[in-house]
Amino acid sequence: MKILRSLLTAVLAMTLAVLPSCMKYGPSEEEEFNVDPSGEGLFIINEGNYMYGNASLSYYDPVTKHVENEVFVRSNGFKLGDVAQSMTMADGIGWVVVNNSGVIFGIDPTTFKEVRRITGFTSPRYFRMISPTKAYVTQIWDPRVFVVNPVTCETTGYVTTDMDYDSGSTEMMVSYGRYIITNCWSFQNRILKIDTGSDSVVKSLVVGIQPESMVMDCNDKLWVLTDGGFKDSDYGYEAPKLLRIDPDTFRIEQSFSFPDGTHASRLTVSAEGDELFWLDNGVCKMSTDATHLPVRPFISREGTLFYGLTINPVNGEIYVSDAVDYVQSGTVLRYSQDGELLDTFNVGINPGSFCWR
Repeated sequence: MKILRSLLTAVLAMTLAVLPSCMKYGPSEEEEFNVDPSGEGLFIINEGNYMYGNASLSYYDPVTKHVENEVFVRSNGFKLGDVAQSMTMADGIGWVVVNNSGVIFGIDPTTFKEVRRITGFTSPRYFRMISPTKAYVTQIWDPRVFVVNPVTCETTGYVTTDMDYDSGSTEMMVSYGRYIITNCWSFQNRILKIDTGSDSVVKSLVVGIQPESMVMDCNDKLWVLTDGGFKDSDYGYEAPKLLRIDPDTFRIEQSFSFPDGTHASRLTVSAEGDELFWLDNGVCKMSTDATHLPVRPFISREGTLFYGLTINPVNGEIYVSDAVDYVQSGTVLRYSQDGELLDTFNVGINPGSFCWR
């Protein structure tokens, strides 16, 4: 595993060395956008294909059912980059993390134009605002959490962990009071609790192989979904698990085990915080008070390759993306809270995540 990781790191370094010319940073013809800042809006983060530099942003208006694709390149005159990982809204700016390009763009969510740019990363994954002048950035090829100033766009420090550079990484981030909880996903088995005042890890908990996603429910309980790795992995394999954790004591309160061979992912919480959703041969739904896992999907896959999942925080509608074949443009399916299909629209390649404006 360490040899493979070293080779991938070397490939990544060479990629970053030539990336600016591949991305063709501006200028080219630009378009003007100006969406209603008071209305709902959904950004779809299309990963694109690794090493192809074809990541993109799409924007969907749930009221008019109108979608605009490639809004970043159309409004800025240059491409988003290689592998768009995630997007977060904070202080009126949409922070778009582009993993393999090692860059985070801050964009105006109504015009889609770049207003900030943070660089100096090798593999950023997620961005989380701590205060107006402080944010955390996780990376998949670095065991540290970067501390950055989103105003000056400079790295100001690091949260160190006890992981090594061959296998250490951090992933998603969930806020809990003065703490940030992050999952160590790639070839790891823990979640970490970080004190944002001291920028230090104060607690660590082993939860199972590859904790893939996390959410906080309406009762301030942390839910963690592990994917179990994959068979023949050097790190090992086990059936995925869904865990409920007390964020204060950092102890596991309840554990649900999936059948062997399950491919559960993309844990999400309802608008009210009392129901959990995830992908597994469709969209699965479970009450936070449930005593057992659901026996069948709430929304069946019906021949689609479900890839991303989000819940409208205003009305609870369900949005799920279909990556089709990982090569051609994907689609997004919009469902009511009852699972009725309301709309389908085309987006970019590999629509992996969402961000509500």
